Amino acid sequence: MNRVTIKNTNSEKKGARARTLLGFDYGLKRIGVAVGQELTGTASALVTVRANDGKPDWDAISKLIEQWQPDEVVVGLPLNMDGSFHELSYRAQRFGNQLRGRYNLPAHFMDERLSSLDAERELKGKSHKVQAADIDKVAAKIILESWLIAQQARK
Repeated sequence: MNRVTIKNTNSEKKGARARTLLGFDYGLKRIGVAVGQELTGTASALVTVRANDGKPDWDAISKLIEQWQPDEVVVGLPLNMDGSFHELSYRAQRFGNQLRGRYNLPAHFMDERLSSLDAERELKGKSHKVQAADIDKVAAKIILESWLIAQQARK
């Protein structure tokens, strides 16, 4: 009987481990959340957290942080089509900085232009009825996967 040894070169790299990240699609009424793995470069839509005029439900976010124990967070940065900032851009940046401060986690920002439109298209391909909360969490997945792809391209 022949034995086959399979080597996982990724896990054998010194200090390599699968880092977990949470991605956020910040909004004034809802914040979509996704979880992803740096090793696989993939993300999954998780939940949508309520926000009241942009003020997050910090208890719900704390539970997600505790449950998933991310190594880093990625927040979508809404920009105008020409790349310039607008009011929501600054509020999303503030949200990311609050995540960094509250949870002592590195916070990154990712251009999220058209992520909600892409999320809506993805959902319409699966179902006839699309809920706004579903769009937000799928947009968070798209934002996080975009960030993971950008990081892989830099290596």
